Amino acid sequence: MKPYSSAWPLALLFGALVVYASLYPFSGWRVQGVLPMAFLQAPLPQYWTGFDVIANLLGYAPLGFLLALAMLRSGWGHWSWPMAVGLPVLLSLAVETLQNYLPMRVPSNVDLALNTAGAVLGASTAWVLERLGGLRRWTQFRADWFEPSARGGLVLLALWPMALLYPVSVPFGLGQVWDRLETGLTTLLEDTPFLDWLPLRGAASVPLGPLAEVLCVVLGLLAPLLMGYADMRSIPRRAGFMVMLLLCATASASISSALTYGPEHVWSWISPQAILGMGLALLAGLALLALPRRLCNVGMLLSLAVSLSLLNRAPASPYFAQSLEVWEQGRFIRFHGLSQWLGWLWPFAALIHGVMAVARPAAPPRRH
Repeated sequence: MKPYSSAWPLALLFGALVVYASLYPFSGWRVQGVLPMAFLQAPLPQYWTGFDVIANLLGYAPLGFLLALAMLRSGWGHWSWPMAVGLPVLLSLAVETLQNYLPMRVPSNVDLALNTAGAVLGASTAWVLERLGGLRRWTQFRADWFEPSARGGLVLLALWPMALLYPVSVPFGLGQVWDRLETGLTTLLEDTPFLDWLPLRGAASVPLGPLAEVLCVVLGLLAPLLMGYADMRSIPRRAGFMVMLLLCATASASISSALTYGPEHVWSWISPQAILGMGLALLAGLALLALPRRLCNVGMLLSLAVSLSLLNRAPASPYFAQSLEVWEQGRFIRFHGLSQWLGWLWPFAALIHGVMAVARPAAPPRRH
């Protein structure tokens, strides 16, 4: 039996991303009185931008690549290429048809053609890599570096840098959702008796102190670090992963600052608390290199629980609120809030993954 590939959940997640970005904001549905497929015979649009062409062409390329990769690794053989192209084309046709019923969306036959070309590009890239032995080498690399059950953790680790793109009040402090959740629930339950049941935080909450910020930075880095440790097969590989994760965290935080305030502010997130927290996370990562796999998952759960508790007890500072306003009004609102959802929900998905990993029976030791 072929091994289950992490490309399957990644392809599913990317497909959901495509649907989200294509139909956002999912409001104002109406019937215009035109045939759903009329856009296929419409003349070419007069106005389009280079960004639209690149977005539609490259938007479906990862989906085609991941589907072809998953099918090749699962033994689909010659069916993998046509299926990896056909499924994204059907998805594109479906979302373009649904855009007929959204006031902020315009279906386009050019978009469909570009999406098809992107899927062909992605699937063909996977096939070329397969013929050149690239996928075989990746399979060997994964077998050497990761445990056989390493799937959900790898998907979450792949999403973690994208979650860091959304501005956070404390560097690497994901999951600060209570302010938005409290406001939304208060509005939803207004003028109902259930409003009294809402556990409001109250005006007495105080901002995080410098030491608490340092602790949040440490825990925000330890959670993905220990998640990776749990799937690594040796201490040297864990050490290499730790270096890569810290470099990736630095790059993601810098890109987020540049996207929010401009390239000249790429290092604005660095503060004494961030530097101290990253240094302590490095020392903790070195000290935990030999930690058993199950204890790595337990440590990840503890890191997430304490971090979420600290971040969601503290109110959002006016500076942080300004950062969110700058982000949401900027060019990269074209992510349609996706990075916001990743920043909010990644820690909770990691909690579920950690609980399932701890509850899973221990696998017998491998024979070498």
